[in-house]
Amino acid sequence: MLDGSHLNNNILQNIHVLDSLKALSLNDSQICFTGWCDLRKLEVLVFSENALEGELISCLANLSSLYHLDISGNQFIGNGASIALANLTLIRFVSLSRNLFEVLSFFMSFANHSHLKVLSNDQNKLVKKFTIQTWVPKFQIQVFCLSNCTTKEVHNEVPKFLYYQYDLRVIDLSYNNFGGKGSLWLLENNMRMEAFLMKGNSFINRDLQIPSHPNPYMLVIDISENKTQRQISTNICSIFPQLTKLNLSSNILEGHIPPCLGSLDIGFYLDLSHNQLSGGILEKLAKSDSLVFLRLSNNRLSGNAFFNYSSLVNLDISENQLNGDNPNWVGTLLALRVLILKANFFNGEIPIELCKLHSLSIIVLSQNNLSGPISFCLSNLTPEPNDEKSSTRAYLEITSESLIADYSEQTKFERSTFGGLDEVYVPLFIENPIDEHVDYMTKRASYIYKGNILKYMSGIDLSCNRLTGEIPIEIGNLSEIRSLNMSHNNLVGNIPSKFSMLNKLEIFNVSYNNLSRSNPSQKAQFGTFDESSYMANPFLCGPPLPKDCSEPNSPSTTTPNASNDEEESGLMDMYVFQVTFFVSFVIVLLVIAVILYINPWQLAWFYFVEHCIKTCQYFIEDNLRRFSILKRSK
Repeated sequence: MLDGSHLNNNILQNIHVLDSLKALSLNDSQICFTGWCDLRKLEVLVFSENALEGELISCLANLSSLYHLDISGNQFIGNGASIALANLTLIRFVSLSRNLFEVLSFFMSFANHSHLKVLSNDQNKLVKKFTIQTWVPKFQIQVFCLSNCTTKEVHNEVPKFLYYQYDLRVIDLSYNNFGGKGSLWLLENNMRMEAFLMKGNSFINRDLQIPSHPNPYMLVIDISENKTQRQISTNICSIFPQLTKLNLSSNILEGHIPPCLGSLDIGFYLDLSHNQLSGGILEKLAKSDSLVFLRLSNNRLSGNAFFNYSSLVNLDISENQLNGDNPNWVGTLLALRVLILKANFFNGEIPIELCKLHSLSIIVLSQNNLSGPISFCLSNLTPEPNDEKSSTRAYLEITSESLIADYSEQTKFERSTFGGLDEVYVPLFIENPIDEHVDYMTKRASYIYKGNILKYMSGIDLSCNRLTGEIPIEIGNLSEIRSLNMSHNNLVGNIPSKFSMLNKLEIFNVSYNNLSRSNPSQKAQFGTFDESSYMANPFLCGPPLPKDCSEPNSPSTTTPNASNDEEESGLMDMYVFQVTFFVSFVIVLLVIAVILYINPWQLAWFYFVEHCIKTCQYFIEDNLRRFSILKRSK
């Protein structure tokens, strides 16, 4: 192996003399594609990530013993079957990813390759050609990756040779804009499927289609960002009893969450966010011992929320209609690292049980009805970088004779010619693994943190509630925190000067409160925060606010809004006033009518009204006459 060696091309000019060489790996070595066509005994050839250009040279066909070829990460082109690849009939593993091949027509190169098991084609060109003939492949492929390809078509067709495949274990067709009525036939035809990835396409399914027969091998399903409609089938758990990762987010699903999802395997990942699901969170799901990642945000879920299991690492139930007083159930989630309860109807104080969750590094409680003080014990949290926040990646192993395809980005080939003593490791990039990710609202926008970035993210968002009291000085001990938002509350007192020592703070907002005195010193990170971080605090002064602290304090003519709910309370008061006024007016009229109906007051009242009218009439006529005479005399 000479990976990353950056050798001079002259050194490899005579490589052809190594006529017994069986494996050659030059990954990221910046070499030219010459001089190797005489290595007829070569079995493994890797020269990925070398920025090589043009078409594949035809003399590759001389490598008749080759069974592993990785040319990913170059700039090779090709818009039809390659003669060189067509002659490599012993090939078992091919990676063409991250090139410029027009892959649909290029697949014909492998029509007669009966040994082919792995074909990776991510990030190439997806070009529809109507002249492509229908062909029946001789291979039964096990791993097929075709994701993130560039295309100009509105709705692409799934490669037709897949209709003849019955032994697929992993298939990834994500982000290709494939259309049609779905891909149920892939599940029906391949009953040993273990990973089914269809994310980011345009499949139009009236129902969430699942096969009619159980598949005990299925581990990972991701059909998010499609147009799947209606309800989730209640027998999904019996069809896929070993399921560990299920992502159905960003569809049009409705109805209730199947209760059986709470009884699936340990380490279960469930993302049903951004749908139209309704009803409550069932007790069986809320008390599951298997869930590690649960994301139910942006649905129509309602009722009381309650969770009680220690395995959960990431919980996001934001933007629903859930409620409950003082959600102290969070104290049972001992492994929790991400908690997002934003935009629900939770009441009461911030639960003191949060302080027991020492691994918690992202807390979002904004846009609720929480009240009371901010507990100083939040400083007990440890927002240091943590790999486990992004550790629930989909992991899959597929064993087939001497082939093991590891879903966590590495494929291992045991070489039978070496008696199993030597192994060659090569990358098999899954472009769209199911990763944890967090939607976190900053000052002006919402950002998604995922993968390696997520483990460095830490923040507390308590904005848009009814919190009172002073900001605890102990919050200044969170030296690793990167985001702190306490805006739109009723906080009083000063901003602790210790905050100026938070050198990693990137987002800070205490606007729309009742804070007073001077702002923290404008140094280090605090020198990057503008006026919007402090605005609408009537007695707050100092840079970056225009108000000078040397001037005497004077009450502001405007009072900050404590929260969005308080803005609405003003409208409620006006409404109550209008209703009260109308009811009182009707009651007065009814009383007058009753009085008039009773004799002898009725006749006397009419005489009194008539007398008043006549008096007013005579008064007006007399004064008008006098005014006219006076005007004429002038």
